[in-house]
Amino acid sequence: MYRPVDLARRHGLSAQAVRNYERDGVLPPAQRSPTGYRRFTEVHAKALSAYLALIAGHGYAASGEIMRAVNRGEIDVALRAIDRSHALLQRDRETLDGVEAAVAILTAAKPQPQSRKAVPISVLAHRLDVRPATLRKWERAGILQPARDPATGYRLYSPDDVRDAQLAHLLRRGGYRLEHIADVLRRVRDAGGAEPLAASLRQWRGRLTERGQAMLTAAARLADHLDEVTRLPSTRTSSP
Repeated sequence: MYRPVDLARRHGLSAQAVRNYERDGVLPPAQRSPTGYRRFTEVHAKALSAYLALIAGHGYAASGEIMRAVNRGEIDVALRAIDRSHALLQRDRETLDGVEAAVAILTAAKPQPQSRKAVPISVLAHRLDVRPATLRKWERAGILQPARDPATGYRLYSPDDVRDAQLAHLLRRGGYRLEHIADVLRRVRDAGGAEPLAASLRQWRGRLTERGQAMLTAAARLADHLDEVTRLPSTRTSSP
């Protein structure tokens, strides 16, 4: 049997954190001594190890959902949550691939001098050899954010908008979906352009790699916990 402080020391936590995890349902309910003190077992130790590993790979929200489902005996629900998290990681990898491909093209090309004057939709559509309706569709998808002429209400595309449209055009021709392109463009805007974004891509890929490796560790820890749970007759004991 373990006291809260025993589990806390084992995992570098406070005793209160262990109590909170049990209260929140990410640990199975603890047995109680005749005097009301919590008594944890190896099941709880492995559950805590699994939860902390899950956080590193899946984040707090998904990890809590996974552990609470496991503790209810709903393994399929837990596995579905894991599947969703892996799908999000794959989507992030695809987004990164798209950013790298587009930035490589933009940064390899010699910058063309262009006016700082905004252009109307007809000019931009002609420049990209697309229909104005295509640019409107991209705007609805969140890819473009043109300003409006205060007098006429017509769309006006700034040089940054033109850059975004060129990048979107490249990605669209590469087969990327509109929502995917919108995500790429948000990252370009947040970085302040293609050049600054290119400098951060290696760090971004490194973080995705770390996340994937953390998911592998979490899977092993969760498997250990499930083995411990299924080895025992029952681990869900109600607290008074």
